[in-house]
Amino acid sequence: MKRIHFYILALLFMGSNFALAQDSQDDKKEPGHTNNNKFKQLYQEFSTPNMYRTASGAPGKAYYQQQADYEMDIELDDKNKKLYGVETITYTNNSPDNLEYLWVQLDQNVRAKNSPARLKNGSSIPRLQRTSTFVSSYVGDTFDGGFNIDYVKDSKGKPMKYTINQTMMRIDLPKGLNSGDKISFSIKWWYNINNHVTNRGRSGYEFFEKDGNYAYVIAQFFPRMAVYNDVEGWQNYQFWGNGEFALPFGDYKVNITVPADHVLDATGKLQNRKSVFTKEMMNRFERAQESYDKPVIIVTQEEAEAAEKGFSTKKKTWKFHAENVRDFGFATSRKFIWDMQAVDINGKKVMAVSMYPKEGNPLWEEYSTKAVASTLKTFSNHTFTYPYHKAISVHAKNQGMEYPMICWNYGRPNEDGSYSERVKFGMISVIIHEVGHNFFPMIVNSDERQWGWMDEGLDTFMQYLAEQEFAKEHPESVKYSGGKYPSRRGEPSKIVPYMKGSQDRLSPIMSNPENVHQLGPNAYGKPATGLNILRETIMGPEAFDHAFKTYAQRWMFKHPSPEDFFRTMEDASGIDLDWFWRGWFYTTDYVDIAIEEVKKFQVGTRTTNRGSYVYFIPEGDERYKKENEGKAVLDTEGNEPLKEYLMDNFTKEERATMDNPKYFYEVLFSKPGGLVMPIIVECTYEDGTTELIKYPVQIWRKNDNNAKIVIASSKQIKNLQLDPKLETADIDTSNNTWPSKEGKTDFNEFKKDKMKQ
Repeated sequence: MKRIHFYILALLFMGSNFALAQDSQDDKKEPGHTNNNKFKQLYQEFSTPNMYRTASGAPGKAYYQQQADYEMDIELDDKNKKLYGVETITYTNNSPDNLEYLWVQLDQNVRAKNSPARLKNGSSIPRLQRTSTFVSSYVGDTFDGGFNIDYVKDSKGKPMKYTINQTMMRIDLPKGLNSGDKISFSIKWWYNINNHVTNRGRSGYEFFEKDGNYAYVIAQFFPRMAVYNDVEGWQNYQFWGNGEFALPFGDYKVNITVPADHVLDATGKLQNRKSVFTKEMMNRFERAQESYDKPVIIVTQEEAEAAEKGFSTKKKTWKFHAENVRDFGFATSRKFIWDMQAVDINGKKVMAVSMYPKEGNPLWEEYSTKAVASTLKTFSNHTFTYPYHKAISVHAKNQGMEYPMICWNYGRPNEDGSYSERVKFGMISVIIHEVGHNFFPMIVNSDERQWGWMDEGLDTFMQYLAEQEFAKEHPESVKYSGGKYPSRRGEPSKIVPYMKGSQDRLSPIMSNPENVHQLGPNAYGKPATGLNILRETIMGPEAFDHAFKTYAQRWMFKHPSPEDFFRTMEDASGIDLDWFWRGWFYTTDYVDIAIEEVKKFQVGTRTTNRGSYVYFIPEGDERYKKENEGKAVLDTEGNEPLKEYLMDNFTKEERATMDNPKYFYEVLFSKPGGLVMPIIVECTYEDGTTELIKYPVQIWRKNDNNAKIVIASSKQIKNLQLDPKLETADIDTSNNTWPSKEGKTDFNEFKKDKMKQ
């Protein structure tokens, strides 16, 4: 049956969309004001479109990007925990500008003994401090992990002038680099490898005291070219530790020399597999190429345990070639178990790979490669077909970090092999997240140094979708969690504690990651939640998915800005979202919508010399009692009371399909929170039936404080519930019901009550 709803906005004199009130006493107008409407366009916040980046969010006809190609020889000194390297960089200037100098990133200098990054945070004397923290803060020599640059030479072997400024190095060019030209130069360097377990870091080694071995996850290990683009020229913002990096794409040829009893994998295709694999490993590798249902073990746990005892003094060189990647990483150890499985990604074979020490089993052998394979499928379906030939998950304690084709992930069972559901899902989630980073930002190459949310937020949103798909693909993994994957982030209710926190500890999403108080909620949780709300509540999956895929495909292997994302999402969906970007991304406003008041009315009719009219009588009024409560207002037979006024506009057949609204409710909503959001109301009627009504966000466009609606119904309303499925991240649900629920003043209590229902 159809139900008739009348949408009435309250005409309260407030905001820029209302006429200024006329003072009847002195005929003076109130002062004017600027446009503060929540729905105004983002012209002031956005850069002007140009030939490099269009107003639609697509690359312009003059879009360009630089290229940096690398040839490297790397050697790992396992005994002394040092890494040595020499690289030749060929840099192509595709910009229209002539460059006087080049900027190179030296990320390892953040670990230099005199690094300012060590002193970037203030501190105070704690009442209580862990012994390990006390020792690392006040006792012992400070580890020195910065780059030691032996030389910088041009292609003829002549020294080049360079200046090191913390984590950046400027190389001065004797005659500049003209547009369209390229230059080759070489850098020789070494550094001390850090223990990433004790002093953290995205790269380093873990020492296993019981067998005396090391497992290495090595990245950000070589001087890397900075980005030069149309947005800001050189991206030479210092590496302070939180903002990760921005890099140009290029081709890599890398030779890595390690102890002969190590196994190793890295970014790119292994070029000399037959010389570094045993015959048995080659046989297993060939089987893995055809195994689409389960992983094939390339190096078994028994073989890895035997290798742990060897400590070979011989060396072996592994050779890799990678095309069109923005970075390079590798992992190596004699402790690694190694497995692989083929995955069909839209008709393309990709190898899902895992490397882990025995300390990771049985958890890693059971779930790691499954998680890699599932992630590649989900992300490819929502973006583009994964373009590389493999994706590797490497086990590393306390780690969660990503590089092209390879990532490090935590999740370790107890020594007896047992593990909790929390450890299991934590491991699967971090693998999904880090493998997902192959798409954002390793391919859709956003600037992490400036905009952490562009990779972390988008990836966390996709992680949520991938986690739910993993549960469907592997139902045995969620049999103890109610059949649903317990995602940590993504659902609107999960971000509420953060958004209801003190404004002194909140920053807009559009902030540099170095300058926010709570990086996890700010760059990961809040943008992921916002995209989830857009997909499920505001845009709808069909419109959202098309726009999101359009963005990913427009900007794969390119350098998008935040505005390119915002503009593409609107351009490809046909939905104006400026109000959402402004509120959710540019401010720390929060959602709080309340049912302020509900009034019940009875209708009557009156005929005058001007025609027939309907009038509304509020409940409690004397006339209300005199009316025949429950009288049909729309009589399907075409009789009184509204024949002349309304019913003659419809045929008899049309009247037969209509409801007879007998009850009229005027509902006043208030908005204590700063964010506008659709009003979602669940009506529960006296007969126990329910109806969900969704009022578009535009209901707030003329009044930022209040909105009124009228619900006309053939049944009496027993209860009204705002946001019944917790879709909008409303921080206070105690004001979401009518009649008000006593005792439901706490969000968590309300959520538990809804889950029981």
